[in-house]
Amino acid sequence: MLIIGIAGGSGSGKTTVVNKIVEALPKDSVAVVSQDSYYYDNGDLSPEEKLKINFDHPNSIEWPLLIKHIQMLQEGKDIEMPIYSYVTCARASETQKVRPKEVIIVEGILIMSNAKLRKLLDIKLFVSTDSDERLMRIIRRDIQQRGRNYDDALTHYATFVKPMHQQFIEPTKLFADVIIPQGGENKVAIDMVVSRIKLNLKEQGYEV
Repeated sequence: MLIIGIAGGSGSGKTTVVNKIVEALPKDSVAVVSQDSYYYDNGDLSPEEKLKINFDHPNSIEWPLLIKHIQMLQEGKDIEMPIYSYVTCARASETQKVRPKEVIIVEGILIMSNAKLRKLLDIKLFVSTDSDERLMRIIRRDIQQRGRNYDDALTHYATFVKPMHQQFIEPTKLFADVIIPQGGENKVAIDMVVSRIKLNLKEQGYEV
């Protein structure tokens, strides 16, 4: 088994990179674990309080559960990954079953900020994208997917996203084995990463 961590700022293109890696590897050989699934349940808060949740701070993540689930996958055990909604700020009553695969991808903005989780990662990638491009993507996503209007999205970016990126996310670039500029548009970097993954799998005796 190979565990790959993919970090990077909000709106950097991590999901695109994840999808392109999955597409390039043998079918049904990859499981994806998203950091976003492990936000604490805040469904009991008022609408006003929910607007103040700092999703970009490490304390917003239930790290012990995320780390336990990665370790269970390492041991060949299925996990029940939480399902989190940014609209309700709550976890759903149901969960998503994730089975162990040859490759486990752990993705999220803060995954390399946690030392215990970093130690579980065999390959650490950081997706780096221009801040203006990230801002445009964040605003578009917040309006379309997270129930915010334009002013709320801008306020949230200025209050939480930008300062937390500078404090907690950008510094973790130092832990990366590979930095991927321009996100999913960087075909050369993604091809190199995929080649390295396939080589590691062959060394472990898997057919790729």
